[in-house]
Amino acid sequence: MTIRRIVATATAIATLAVASPAVADAITLDGSDVGQSFTLKYNGFSDGTTVSGLTGETTLTLTSIDGTSYNFDYSVTNTTTDPVDSRISSFGFNTNPDITGATATGTYSFVDTGGNVPNGLGQIDVCFKAGGSNSCSGSGGVTDGQTASGTLSLSFGSAPSSLTLSDFFVRYQSISGAGNVTSATGSGTISSTSTGGSTGGTPVPEPGMLGLLGLGLAGLAFATRRRTPSLRMGAMPLPA
Repeated sequence: MTIRRIVATATAIATLAVASPAVADAITLDGSDVGQSFTLKYNGFSDGTTVSGLTGETTLTLTSIDGTSYNFDYSVTNTTTDPVDSRISSFGFNTNPDITGATATGTYSFVDTGGNVPNGLGQIDVCFKAGGSNSCSGSGGVTDGQTASGTLSLSFGSAPSSLTLSDFFVRYQSISGAGNVTSATGSGTISSTSTGGSTGGTPVPEPGMLGLLGLGLAGLAFATRRRTPSLRMGAMPLPA
């Protein structure tokens, strides 16, 4: 796999009613990953409660590494479904090493470094917003079914040997159809890469696969027992 490492950095037990902003995937990139893409899918939660139907997606493509800068193409898609409507006003993530600055073009051209993300995420290294604001909430953005694209560049004090991105998020505004919820945040998990690499998180076998696995183990145990020689009463060795 060209993209060197995709890691689930935290695991939470999900329920139907409670969302955990602590769930976070991370991906590590270096010079061998130029031209590669990875896609993230986002849930939506407000005050710790999942908002059903509130979803989004982003794709990042590493286009070049220029001295102390990592440069990307991005796309943001609002995949929210009826009866909920929303607008994705910003997206962002943490970086390791820490960035010294960032720029962006396209729909999400307003950049905030060290901004605050509501709903439990707190401080984030960088967020890209569709409109100016005093936090990572932003204004403007894409509504249901829309996609926006552009470029972004991350700058560092010295050229890093690799870059790790983690704690991916989007911010939803203008929410309707979800009761009293009018704004929310989504945590992202890596769903695919352009090289067909592993998804983030820990895969869990489906029930059908668990049944097949059980049958396979039972068959193996039976075959092992048949291969083990048995001592019949009439063939017991006499004592010396």
